[in-house]
Amino acid sequence: MAALTGRHVLITGGGSGIGAAIARALAGEGAALSLVGRRKAPLDAMVAALPKATAIVADITKEADCAAMMTQAHAAFGPVDIVVANAGMASSAPMNKIDLAHWQQALDVNLTGSFLTVSAALADVTRAPVDATRRIVFVASSAGLKGYPYVAAYVAAKHGVVGLMRALSLELAAKGVTVNAVCPGFTDTALLDAAADKISAKTGRSADQSRAELAKDNAHGRLITPEEVAQTVLWLCSPGAASVNGQAIALTGGPL
Repeated sequence: MAALTGRHVLITGGGSGIGAAIARALAGEGAALSLVGRRKAPLDAMVAALPKATAIVADITKEADCAAMMTQAHAAFGPVDIVVANAGMASSAPMNKIDLAHWQQALDVNLTGSFLTVSAALADVTRAPVDATRRIVFVASSAGLKGYPYVAAYVAAKHGVVGLMRALSLELAAKGVTVNAVCPGFTDTALLDAAADKISAKTGRSADQSRAELAKDNAHGRLITPEEVAQTVLWLCSPGAASVNGQAIALTGGPL
């Protein structure tokens, strides 16, 4: 039997990029998936390609949307066993150009959105009886473990996600729930493409040169793939990771 057969997994940001890769990896191990995002079309495309999945349109920065998200997830597959808080966004600016709107958006999506997602699902993952297969996984960033220039708001938000994970890992350990964070470095996604385009516009470099420049920050000199992130999440969700708790796992090709 596949490792996640009978498990119901909620994945935010599940329609594209890292979230979609996570969905495919977990579906391959038998999980039923509730895929959450703001755009319906990518979610529907994912659902059509997976054996057991449902699409839920929600804005995870809104408490009411997160409550409705859980109602729809329950209607599809019952209580949630695993939460993958993956939704996020990144924008860049030097500190003297960051206004309150920029700052607040970074915190709302990356940190408050993670908090609201987990808060909405908390009763499910901690329900009696204690079950050592329940998980919370945050998709954070290497920016949650170190600083980067020109993304102060994003760095602050992702550090907050790692802090939230560490607190929850201790709070929920007695309930059999593990809480961890996956912290990829520069990853080959649409978000990275947008960053590369911004570099190209400012420096005159080609898109490939800009991508290569970003990849240099990873110790092995290449971009992380979404599938590598997905396989790490899959491992954290597996029975063999039941004693892995409170960890921020860096995927950067080497030490930070």
